[in-house]
Amino acid sequence: MWFPDEMLEFRDFAQLKNCKCDDEKVSTTTSREQQKTENSVEKCYDRFQQMQFLNPRVAQLSRIEHQHYLDLMLRHLPVNYECLDSSRPWCVYWILQAAQLLSFTFDEQTLDHVVEFLTKCRAPAGGFGGGPGQYAHLAPTYAAVNSLCIIGTQKAYRAIDRDSLVNFLYSVRDSDGSFRLHVDGETDVRGAYCAISCAKLLNVPELHLKNLFTGTGDWIARCQTYEGGFGGAPDLEAHGGYTFCGIAGLALLNEAHKCNKKALLHWTLSRQMSYEGGFQGRTNKLVDGCYSFWVGATIPITQATLASTDKSMEHTLFDVQALQEYIILCCQKQNGGLIDKPGKPQDLYHTCYTLSGVSIAQHSESARFPQVLGDTINELLPTHPLFNIPPKSVVAALSYFSDNSNNDADRIDSTWKPAEEEDR
Repeated sequence: MWFPDEMLEFRDFAQLKNCKCDDEKVSTTTSREQQKTENSVEKCYDRFQQMQFLNPRVAQLSRIEHQHYLDLMLRHLPVNYECLDSSRPWCVYWILQAAQLLSFTFDEQTLDHVVEFLTKCRAPAGGFGGGPGQYAHLAPTYAAVNSLCIIGTQKAYRAIDRDSLVNFLYSVRDSDGSFRLHVDGETDVRGAYCAISCAKLLNVPELHLKNLFTGTGDWIARCQTYEGGFGGAPDLEAHGGYTFCGIAGLALLNEAHKCNKKALLHWTLSRQMSYEGGFQGRTNKLVDGCYSFWVGATIPITQATLASTDKSMEHTLFDVQALQEYIILCCQKQNGGLIDKPGKPQDLYHTCYTLSGVSIAQHSESARFPQVLGDTINELLPTHPLFNIPPKSVVAALSYFSDNSNNDADRIDSTWKPAEEEDR
């Protein structure tokens, strides 16, 4: 709990209108879309200024509505989620992560059913697929591992077969240290991050960490662009999601020194929009609530890697107040769930990552009190910036898999090599 005089206050939105886009009388598709977005945000801010003294809830996180939305979605995904049939562990993860940020806990029976479902998603050869009977894929493997570690019961931990999972990681590793998202699949920095995150969270033995990730840090560093952010692969455009995967992966490997951290910090700080307060994901793109985490978490991670040599990095460099304003005033649906930007429908993905971004904003400062905007009801629980699950879940998982290693290093096929290596 913090003292009322330490709470952040909302800014003067009338003065902020000077920060809106100026197309300098040269109208383009990009400038028109930016102005359209700013106008929709302006309506939200104007409504807040008119209603703040009449309805205090206008400045609050709608906790109860968001909890009801998450509970409903966990028990019965609607028809419009059929397109995510190959991403069902992701839906589970988004729900569990958002719920824990809101201090909302599902009953034990429900969580047992979740564990049983994720167990059915486990592939015989290792890793998890996007649904029962589907091929193993690094993205749902990451989501399933995170979900089971959030639940944190003995049953949840036992649902993770670490031996076969590590063998799966070997099977999607390329000789240059990069990772394919599935066997014979595409290669990008998401795969590298998902592999690193799972291996570190499950306390994989050091021998396999060294074998799995030899060259991986160098490959990730090659994904950094001239702008300072990271692309999905070498020579691709810098993007907020890939940038998080890049620096988080390097930080987990203790190899952040291999990238240009100051250029990275400059690029990420430049992604915060002057008027809206939220983050964009790429240069000259629109604000999007999900980058509250992807970019918002990248900044404290990068600062932490610089803090040993630069004391100014001990204080959060992005505007945590403006980010919370954008999420609270522009990204909440009255019937629960959060969104990309005004006018969009709510979905689980944006609900998870907008709330995760608010949590990062509130807890990234190494201060005595969280930096919470407005009412005390707006405070969320912290999230681990590298894994995006509760810090206590990280500690518990590391402890469990340290105490229950069962000498599995002897049962993991560390001699496996990609086909192109076997051919040489």
